[in-house]
Amino acid sequence: MTKRFANKVVLITGAATGIGHAAALLFAAEGGKLVIADVNETGAKRTVDMIKRDGGEALFVPTDVAKEADCRRMVERTIATFGRLDVAFNNAGVSHPSKPFSEETEESFDRTIAVNLKGVFLSMKYEIPALLATGGGAIVNTSSVAGIAGEGGIAIYSASKHGVVGLTRSAAIEYAARGIRVNALCPGGTRTEMLTQWFSEPGVEAYITGKHPIGRMAEPIEPARVALFLASDDASFVTGATFAVDGGLTAG
Repeated sequence: MTKRFANKVVLITGAATGIGHAAALLFAAEGGKLVIADVNETGAKRTVDMIKRDGGEALFVPTDVAKEADCRRMVERTIATFGRLDVAFNNAGVSHPSKPFSEETEESFDRTIAVNLKGVFLSMKYEIPALLATGGGAIVNTSSVAGIAGEGGIAIYSASKHGVVGLTRSAAIEYAARGIRVNALCPGGTRTEMLTQWFSEPGVEAYITGKHPIGRMAEPIEPARVALFLASDDASFVTGATFAVDGGLTAG
């Protein structure tokens, strides 16, 4: 059976844990050559080791997506190692505890926007020329259900994720005729380390679970499978789309 990403090079930011980690394993199983870009060296090396253990190819590039030099280097290392770039999954992100709007800080705003929004912008800035050099490709950007609808207590996070949707739609229009598809993945509550660190606070897990009509949160592999679809030729006529993978959360 032909693997959908055989001989294709796939760059994933934030692939040390969670959705990015699950996606990296899926892309590798489909024949992709993986570039793992993350600040979490231990987790990223674990992802690389798992891919290599199963016979795949993978490269770790230490990357803070909030820094332009790092984003430029991750793409340069990709080209230097594998000679091309076919798919980019810009998944790196940060969160922070829920707070009333007036209690948020400038430092929290700057950090959240720097990683979640500027990080996607900087990544795409260097990924797009690399994709164009080989005739096009696909970009998937991780937004959130908080990028589709507002939510009290997470104004900064929601703003950053709404921004990702805007970047995605604009880039999709700009590069559609040049062979690059760009889509946004909008997961609902997903059992990643970033989310579950807040479950020690009473009632948080039950509150998040209760918002999903399907009656549970997602496992990381579930939105990862949708990212794989959006990056594949199965989604060849899909660009500029915002895909909610949220168990019905935004349906009401």
